[in-house]
Amino acid sequence: MEAPSSLKTLCRFVETTLLPEDKTVQFTIDKEVFGGERDTFLLPEDITQFAGMEEIGATVLAVYMSRHWILLIVRAKRETVYFLDPLPGNRVVDEEAKNIVNSALKIYNTHIARAGRKNVIWKTLSGTPKQPSNVECGYYVMRFMRDIIMDPSLGFENKYAKGNQEASYPQEAIDEVRNEWAEFVFQIIKQGNY
Repeated sequence: MEAPSSLKTLCRFVETTLLPEDKTVQFTIDKEVFGGERDTFLLPEDITQFAGMEEIGATVLAVYMSRHWILLIVRAKRETVYFLDPLPGNRVVDEEAKNIVNSALKIYNTHIARAGRKNVIWKTLSGTPKQPSNVECGYYVMRFMRDIIMDPSLGFENKYAKGNQEASYPQEAIDEVRNEWAEFVFQIIKQGNY
């Protein structure tokens, strides 16, 4: 598989600098992302796996809970949670994840002194593009996030409604987020964080 040019350059950096010097890429995720600063790092193998379109692990995306990536979008003020899954088929949110999010919303409601609904509204958005095999889920979730963030209308609920889109992303769409990821990592490296 052909990697975007920035990923090729990043792989050369891994081969010529990180591996010979036994180094990692270290950076801090801004507090605006998760509510507090979070130090994290990338291993050389994380970068080469990402460049090779292999299954990606915990450090490529900041939060990773198990072997399959999904996206939950929580609209706390509406007490609504959207479930996006790139795997084909009619999948449902696992009960443990539901319980965690439901509890978090109860805490949020208590914090803002609101009674809240009896039950949180869960919506499965089954019209998401579907991954073609078993390794692309992380890339698809990254693409979902990018598409949602870049849409000023926040029209993801209609965009990903059942029957709207279900085909796979073209490889160019996945390569776009891979390229943006590589450019982000390059910015960290330019700051001397390795």
